[in-house]
Amino acid sequence: MLPDETSKDLQSIAEIDKIIHEPARLMILAHLYVVERADFLFLMRQTKLTGGNLSSHMSKLEESGYIAVEKEFVGKKPHTMLRLTDKGREAFQEYMQNMKQVLNGLSGT
Repeated sequence: MLPDETSKDLQSIAEIDKIIHEPARLMILAHLYVVERADFLFLMRQTKLTGGNLSSHMSKLEESGYIAVEKEFVGKKPHTMLRLTDKGREAFQEYMQNMKQVLNGLSGT
């Protein structure tokens, strides 16, 4: 691989979506990518994040328009459901494609 090609591949790392690339948010989006929607407790168990940590990352993803958060009460208990928005699904697909390109470029394939 020529130095200019390596530089180009490494430059594409700078284009990776930083909102998604953070490990906790990546786990949340990866789980939501394969289901229609998921509740807060399910995601907390799956990601092994604390409630506060999950809530904080949910807020960032919601602000970005990547997830929609629906809060309701079931009886007297709060119930929070999350789902990937169309924008979030597109961003996650683009993220996966960009990461494949970066990693393939580094391996010379």
